[in-house]
Amino acid sequence: MRVLTRLGVGAATLVVAVVGMTIPADALTITQNKAAQTRLNRLGCTAGPVDGKVGAMTQAATVRFQSANKISQSGKLAGTTYTRLMASTAKRCDVRPVPAGTGGGRRIVISQGQNWVWLIDAWGKVVRQGGIIDNPIYLKPGTYRSGAKCGRAAKIRRNTDGASLYLNNFVRFAPCGIGFHQIPTYKRTGAQIHADWLLGTNARASHGCIRVSKAMSGYIWSFTTTGTRVVVIR
Repeated sequence: MRVLTRLGVGAATLVVAVVGMTIPADALTITQNKAAQTRLNRLGCTAGPVDGKVGAMTQAATVRFQSANKISQSGKLAGTTYTRLMASTAKRCDVRPVPAGTGGGRRIVISQGQNWVWLIDAWGKVVRQGGIIDNPIYLKPGTYRSGAKCGRAAKIRRNTDGASLYLNNFVRFAPCGIGFHQIPTYKRTGAQIHADWLLGTNARASHGCIRVSKAMSGYIWSFTTTGTRVVVIR
């Protein structure tokens, strides 16, 4: 193993060579990190405290920004992402247009590429939208309908994984056990298995269902009736 470092006054450069692989020295300064965090928060990306430290919450916010602005979802702030973030044309993370090609009318649209969901009324108005966590291995693109599947109930207020978790506000829309639900909570404590700020990223994967915030799970529960269309795109 060979490690090369290059440090100087005001410099934020570090080159590391490990087994023939080099990590580029393109880190931002603390001042730039703070500016990026401020900008991410103003754009509704939820970067957390403006402290100049690019931790997990800032990385998640960066992924949300990248997905909303059609940039590769690396979670890294430097380079193209920083330039696009600081530009006046940067798009918000929390308000996004419905992707083309999802039809019309009352429906729910899931974008696996954006890690995002939209609830759309009969007149084409977006009534709610927000981040999700899913697993494209299990849920394929296509059009589904909410309701009972495989002899299982369409809606279950307090569904369970059969072990230590609750899947609250469970709304089924695909065979056999795939549906929307709040981020799983521990039966013993009621705490979620991960924070809301991971929604809208590719940092986690579900076991097939669509994880959403507690608030969004309530909206989806109220929005869906038997046969509500759910359109899934990559």
